[in-house]
Amino acid sequence: MIKATRTMRNLPLQLAFVSACWSSTASASAASASTSDDNHRKQDRIRGAYYGALVADALCLGSHYEYDASKIKEAYGGEMIQRYMAAGEQMGGQTHGIGWGARNYHPGTVAGDQTDYGEYNVLILEHLAKSADSPHSFDVEELIPTWQNRLVNNWNQWVCTQTKQAYQKVQQGTPVNQLGGNSNAMALRFASVFSYYETEDDVVDAAIKTMFTHRERTALLGGEFFARVTYRILHHNLKPRQAIDKVAAESDPWIQQKVQQAIQKVEEANQPPLSEEEFIDDLALTSMARLWDVGKSEPIKVGKASPTEGTLPGAIYFILKYPDDLILASKANAMVGGDNASRSIAIGMVLGAAHGVMAGIPKELKDGLNHWKHSEALLETMPLLLTAKETTVAADEL
Repeated sequence: MIKATRTMRNLPLQLAFVSACWSSTASASAASASTSDDNHRKQDRIRGAYYGALVADALCLGSHYEYDASKIKEAYGGEMIQRYMAAGEQMGGQTHGIGWGARNYHPGTVAGDQTDYGEYNVLILEHLAKSADSPHSFDVEELIPTWQNRLVNNWNQWVCTQTKQAYQKVQQGTPVNQLGGNSNAMALRFASVFSYYETEDDVVDAAIKTMFTHRERTALLGGEFFARVTYRILHHNLKPRQAIDKVAAESDPWIQQKVQQAIQKVEEANQPPLSEEEFIDDLALTSMARLWDVGKSEPIKVGKASPTEGTLPGAIYFILKYPDDLILASKANAMVGGDNASRSIAIGMVLGAAHGVMAGIPKELKDGLNHWKHSEALLETMPLLLTAKETTVAADEL
């Protein structure tokens, strides 16, 4: 009887203990579920940074280096581009690169392929995948064999002057830290590094090293700027405008000037009567230009050409004018022409990081991108994507 009484008296305490345990387990499960959701979102946006760059670039293949926006629109039936195009498709098989003449700049490519800018991003992913199980600091010396092999055996795109010169230097035994040339063109090749490196410093270090064929100051500043902007969107959950503003505030005065130039053009372009102009985006980009005599056949408007002084504010312009729609921004950029592919990597990387693959890229553009499956097999081995998956598994086991 005494034993029974003691048991009855202890029952509320036992129930309280069980309740506390259940509550603790439920809270842990809820926290784990929340962490799992956050990881899934970040994982999707990391993918978005990479695939966004490739999709935006592939949309530019057909019109890359065509400087006449009206010609592009006429070739596409008076409408914005709706699908991937082969180089010069519906424009006689060639585009008119002012200063370089009319030609097919990407012979051997087909609709859904990349320009040289996009192909470089695929190449860097291929390189990183080789060490995905033992991540370490980016080493240009390690990259060179993969780079050389790709250029010789599986490269259907334009080969830029800096790449040609760097290739010759490697053959001559030039040290890797002396391979860069003086081109002021922005060469963003690092859309995959966000899946490999976890810290901002490591991301920036890798981003700059992937641009090893360039050493000009503004080109490298542009690369660092977009690396930091994309990283902060992914890891600090910032909107594109917030990330651009924060990174610009910490950047070189030259970057700050270019960011302000882009912001001003977006504000102008969104106000009537300019907003009603048929080729408003083309007008905005060319109005940011100076005439640049490249010693070729004719002057070139830098706002639409390769130099970072035009491609950086040009890319920011499309990011800020179309912040809620990766594909619309990418298509609008393609329609302007010039070196639209250079701008496309920044546009696709930043807006892809903001919106992710699931919400940002429609099925037809996934299916039509020729490097999608090849990239997917490699990207899914990257350390940060594997970490996200492992965290999800751990949460499910609780």
